[in-house]
Amino acid sequence: MAKHPPYSMVLTYNEDLQQLIVHTVDPSRLAPLVAGRMGVVLADEHDFKLDDEFARQLGVGLLNTIALGQPDIKQYMTVTQDPVDKP
Repeated sequence: MAKHPPYSMVLTYNEDLQQLIVHTVDPSRLAPLVAGRMGVVLADEHDFKLDDEFARQLGVGLLNTIALGQPDIKQYMTVTQDPVDKP
């Protein structure tokens, strides 16, 4: 398997193209840009279980955060905001 250096990801919504774009970035180059900005830690709430529900909530959280600054994306969102009950 190919070995990758650690990297962070930046998610952007391009309204004109209606595309979500993910960029990989060297964490040390990103650190000064995010210092003092909003940050959310979700994994601690789940005892660091990176399961399907965590992934779903992470995605919903990312979309909701984008919608704070670009509310036009809300018209395309049909996601369940609350945790999904397991059978």
